[in-house]
Amino acid sequence: MGFWELLNTISMGLVLAFVAFILFRVVMSFRLVPNQFAYIVERLGNYKTTLGPGFHALIPFVDKVVYKQDLREETIEVEPQECFTKDNVKVEVDGVIYLSVMDPVNASYGITDYRFAAIQLAQTTTRSVIGLMDLDETFEERSFMSKEVVKVLSEMEQPWGIKVHRYEIKNIIPPRTVQNAMERQMTAERDRRAVIAKSEGVKGSVINDAEGIRAEIINISEAEMQSRINEAEGLAAEIEAIAEATAISIEKVADALSQPMGTEAMRLRLAEKYLGKLKALGKEENDIIIPRDISDYDEVMNGLSLKELELKKTKS
Repeated sequence: MGFWELLNTISMGLVLAFVAFILFRVVMSFRLVPNQFAYIVERLGNYKTTLGPGFHALIPFVDKVVYKQDLREETIEVEPQECFTKDNVKVEVDGVIYLSVMDPVNASYGITDYRFAAIQLAQTTTRSVIGLMDLDETFEERSFMSKEVVKVLSEMEQPWGIKVHRYEIKNIIPPRTVQNAMERQMTAERDRRAVIAKSEGVKGSVINDAEGIRAEIINISEAEMQSRINEAEGLAAEIEAIAEATAISIEKVADALSQPMGTEAMRLRLAEKYLGKLKALGKEENDIIIPRDISDYDEVMNGLSLKELELKKTKS
């Protein structure tokens, strides 16, 4: 092969390579942007425009896509770091940042790497907040620490073109010696609660027994009181009934005396009772009781009848 033929071959190869390069650049000037993405375009080194989702045609060799920003929410791991609490206990803390790009231009030109910057700012803020708390407070105030980190990161949202949605602390790990002490403390606390619960149970049982005995005594006393009240009411009713019966009988006797021959009947009845009384006074079968003046029997019986009649009228 001669020199000229070799030169022609090389020239042809260069031309083909140049044409291929031109075609490649032309093809690359057509961009299809996916949904939830933004492409930053520079023209001759200066910011030109931001391409949204869809098909776009650029000027070859003039326009260039320099940044591709994902607008979806991102999860960024914050690596574990050592922090010291207010009471000088070293703990290891890690977390997760949830953020998204809101302004693709500021996210591209406002900072070199917003992800790395957000991680560093979250770590420094976490160290500052934990340094103001005792160890026990760090486990109780996770939400407070998360809010403080989000508050600090929110101050950089505008310059960095991002939006920090939330920050979550994953783990707070104290030294092993502190963990052992905390476990012993929790065991002692559980034992104390168990003893208190048992004593409260015994106390409640004793109180319930005492209240039961008290209620029983009250019930017995109330039953006895009610029984006495019932007996008293029954006795009163009995006395009232006897009194009413006596009054009725007296009224009937008075009515009988007002009838014809009533007086003579009463005298006869009293005489029978008188003789019965005399018979009852006899201590033996052969004893005989004779009135003081037997010769005037009718007068004695008449006086007795009159006395009984006056007594009954007085009662009525």
